[in-house]
Amino acid sequence: MALTRDFKETVKERTARDPAFARAMLDEAVTVFLNGEPHVARLILRDLVNASVGFKDLAVETNKPSKSLHRMLSEKGNPSMDNLASILEAVRNHLGVTFQAHAVDQR
Repeated sequence: MALTRDFKETVKERTARDPAFARAMLDEAVTVFLNGEPHVARLILRDLVNASVGFKDLAVETNKPSKSLHRMLSEKGNPSMDNLASILEAVRNHLGVTFQAHAVDQR
């Protein structure tokens, strides 16, 4: 019988020991959002929040109820741009990173 680990625990441990992994998750969430896949971005962001800042601390930083944040970052969530911006800002601050957008001409 194969041993399995909970995905959330694996991501949490990897994020704790490898800050580059956490930054890569944030980068991927923002990239897929900007490329038209907000549902995927929400799920990646949810996993990153669980693994890093946590929903309780995110609620304090964004001044939003934890339950609302969970709903926003669920598979069927629909956060407003203001809420998404405040979530991204809180995670970005927690990880100590800044964003730089680069347009790629695909002609």
